[in-house]
Formats: sequence, C-alpha cells, structure tokens
Amino acid sequence: MTEPMPTPNREIVPGRRILTALPVYNEAGHVRDVLPEVQRFSQDVLVVDDGSTDGTLGALSGIDGIEVVSHPVNFGYGAGLKTAFHHALRHRYDALVTIDCDGQHQPRLIPELAAALWPSDAAAVDVVSGSRYLEVFDNDSVPPADRRAVNVEITDRLNELFDLGLTDAFCGFKAYSRDALEALKNVSEYGYAMPLQAWVQAVDADLRIAEFPVPLVYLEEERSFGGSLDDTARRRAYYHHVLTREMIDRGMMQPI
Repeated sequence: MTEPMPTPNREIVPGRRILTALPVYNEAGHVRDVLPEVQRFSQDVLVVDDGSTDGTLGALSGIDGIEVVSHPVNFGYGAGLKTAFHHALRHRYDALVTIDCDGQHQPRLIPELAAALWPSDAAAVDVVSGSRYLEVFDNDSVPPADRRAVNVEITDRLNELFDLGLTDAFCGFKAYSRDALEALKNVSEYGYAMPLQAWVQAVDADLRIAEFPVPLVYLEEERSFGGSLDDTARRRAYYHHVLTREMIDRGMMQPI
C-alpha cells in the first residue's frame, strides 16, 4: 500500500493534533459528497481504501487536501480501522476520529467528539464512542429491526460482562486518544466484529470510555454486510464468537 506524507495540521481542538480517518470500500457514490464536508470540520483527513473495485480510488483522486492509503485487496472493515490506527501513531497524532463514509454520520460533530477526549470538568478519556441511542434527535431514522435487535443483544452482553454502561456497541463514529491507539494497535479481527475485539482489549487495558450522543441516520437500510453476514443469525453468531474468543485469549474466560 502507498502512504503519502501528512498534510499540514489545522487545529480542531486547541493544542492537539487530530486525524480524522474514513475506512471505505466501494463508496464511489458517496466520497465526493462526504469528503468535502468532513474537510470543513477536520484538520487532517485520511481515507483508507480497502481494495475498492467500483472506481472509489478514481473519485478520491479528484479531491484535494486528503491523504489516501490503499489496500491491494479487500481485507475488511476492521483492517481499514487498523491501518488508520497505525497511521495516526506513526505520524504522532494526539488522537484519531473515525467516521464512516456512507453519510450516516454528521461531520459537523467531529470537533465536539474529539474535544470530549479532554473534558474541562473531568479526567481525560481514552475512547469516546458515538451512540445513536443515548439521546433522541429530531428526524432520527428508525433502524432496521434485525440490526437493532442484534445491537441491543451484543451491547447488553458487553455491559453484563464488563459493566460498561454502553448504549451502542457498534457505532463507527469514535474518537481515540493516543494511549487508546497504542492499546488497540494489535487488533487482529479484520471483519465487522473488530469493535467487539476492541472493547475487550480496551477493558483489559483499563481504558477510560465515554459515549457521545449522535443522530440515528439510516440512508441505505438494505446495505450489505457482505456474504453470509447478511444472514442475521450468522452475523449474531459471528459477533458472539469473536467476543468469546477474545476473552479466552486474554484470560478473561475459560474455554468451554
């Protein structure tokens, strides 16, 4: 993969260098609309193209002021995030914001999300995780019933295991401190269950976690997870498998 030099820094949190990263796969229909809006609210922007085959790279080449890292093939959503983690560490950013490129997250919230890592009235936080269910916003979407059910089930399981008090285990709109990136840099789950591995590792590293309310927006309710994961039962089983495997690997659970 190729990796250009970082663009000049523009502060969105005073005194902090923040990178905003978007993992993308076959998002040619979204990047030209989403990226300029992200650039309005972000000091440095990285796009990790995970082996797109639909012309996404060509669309990205026409957008000035962004960095692009390209995977030679499609490795998975988690792989895109891992590349972003390593990029932010390598270039000595103070924090990383991750945001999806499908229009479901609002770039105007990036500065607030990043600033929540360093609240003025409390200790610094390591992971600020967007939640679509922490508050109700005007014009919130109604999530697909199967996706909401799986989210609730897995979120409840995490809370039961680790007393995290989460309301949304899967939102991709997050801010990570440098300490969090160091703790999570060795994630190995490249699929959509990577956030579950990351939650377990965050608990194991005693990271400080907070949620941040974000609007609930579904623009493409039939958007595919890819392959067998479009089947709700298989997706649920996959999530539970990754969660259990990571706990066993870290000595938090005995093999059954």
